[in-house]
Amino acid sequence: MDLVGQIRQYVPWNAQEEQDRAELLHQLQKDTVFLRENRAAHMTASAWVVNADRDRVLMAYHNIYRSWSWLGGHADGERDLLSVAVREVKEESGVKNVRPLSEDIFSLEILTVDGHEKKGVYVPSHLHLNVTYLLEADEREQTIVKPDENAGVAWFTPDGAVEASTEPWFRERIYKKLNSKLAQWKAAKGRCQR
Repeated sequence: MDLVGQIRQYVPWNAQEEQDRAELLHQLQKDTVFLRENRAAHMTASAWVVNADRDRVLMAYHNIYRSWSWLGGHADGERDLLSVAVREVKEESGVKNVRPLSEDIFSLEILTVDGHEKKGVYVPSHLHLNVTYLLEADEREQTIVKPDENAGVAWFTPDGAVEASTEPWFRERIYKKLNSKLAQWKAAKGRCQR
């Protein structure tokens, strides 16, 4: 199923996702939305990366935002956002063994990005039209820093991941939501295995 079909079928978790889902579907009518050359808004993919026991979350210390944050990046023309999320996790963390726990969308959000300098060039304020996936990685694998993007990569408890972020909106609206969804996902998987 294509991305638009997946987003149409996605059941929003809360009012934020309901509103953002409607806007994502509207924005996806534009051909340029998968390219960052669309300076107003473009597609990105993020990952809530957990370990095998689902009790640790992988985060990177993002240089631009000066905060611990989830992993992810720009679509840059790619329409398979799950592949984008997996690729970005590998590139940003150095972890090689990354797999989706589901091919379904885990979360939707529209993220504001303040204007900033990147590689000496000013990037104006814009929106990231984001799709998040739930991925698993091996916490025993060595991580690496990607100096042009982050200054650290580390595993946190789910609550510790929220506390490590210095971005209040992300802590309250995104990371706590992802942890709640993870807890529900784990409970549903536990019921299925009985």
